[in-house]
Amino acid sequence: MQNALYYLITVLIWGSTWFAIKFQLGFVSPELSIAYRYTLAAAILFIFTAIRRLPMRFSLTQHVLLATQGFLLFSITYYLVYTGEIYLTSGMVALLFTFFPIANILFGALFLRAPIRARVVIGSLLGILGVAFIFGPDLSSIDLSGGIGLGITLVLISVITASLGNILATRNQRHGLPVIQSNAYGMAYGAAFMILFALFNQSPFVFEFSLSYILSLLYLALFGSVIAFGTYMTLLGRIGPDRAAYVTVLFPVIALALSTIFEGLTWSPPQLAGVGLVLIGNVVVLTKIRFGREALPKTSKPQI
Repeated sequence: MQNALYYLITVLIWGSTWFAIKFQLGFVSPELSIAYRYTLAAAILFIFTAIRRLPMRFSLTQHVLLATQGFLLFSITYYLVYTGEIYLTSGMVALLFTFFPIANILFGALFLRAPIRARVVIGSLLGILGVAFIFGPDLSSIDLSGGIGLGITLVLISVITASLGNILATRNQRHGLPVIQSNAYGMAYGAAFMILFALFNQSPFVFEFSLSYILSLLYLALFGSVIAFGTYMTLLGRIGPDRAAYVTVLFPVIALALSTIFEGLTWSPPQLAGVGLVLIGNVVVLTKIRFGREALPKTSKPQI
């Protein structure tokens, strides 16, 4: 039941952050918006760890691992996503991220020696097909000119960096690094990387004081970062990166639900069929259905 709750929280929050990110784009450069987001999120977590008196001392090697995790998950990945959203719709970004479970499956097998489970592969493919049905009309009208091709490339690269960050986070948990403290340091390092990049890129250090920017920043920092990454990282350690990654396939369903509530969206038959495929894929991934002779999880030490 705890895993189900963590899963639901992650899906509901991250499924709505694609809209919030749109309000972060424009006046403030993507790297600074990310730096603001994760500086605030790290500050919240450090205050929480101080109140709870959680141990915060780690070795130099552990700090290097946490900094690498921060670079992959809270720095380069989000810079690529924020920049990609300049050229793409939120729905297109959500669609491209449906390849995230496949990346986790492949990198998990490569670096963690995790088994490639048939049900997870089949469920992920069903999810990708379902999302393609959901965004079918948008896909048919794609014109790769005018920056669309660049946006797709950036988001696909972000899928790879996010997946590598997932694998490293799983490795860190298996070696005893706690989720809350890891996220606190990782987000602080991620913010620092973005500030250094902003200096290198000579980005103007400005802040947008509009209500939409501030509210979206607070939402992304508290809910999208502190809470959702806490629940998702816990899922990584409990059910593995291959199954946990399916949350990204459910994002478009949440996006459609929000559009239905706030924008009066009318669902077409292909969209309904797509949602059905996504939900079936979710059941296949998360239940104990077996297809053929699936490999049992290996217990050998991760090689990362």
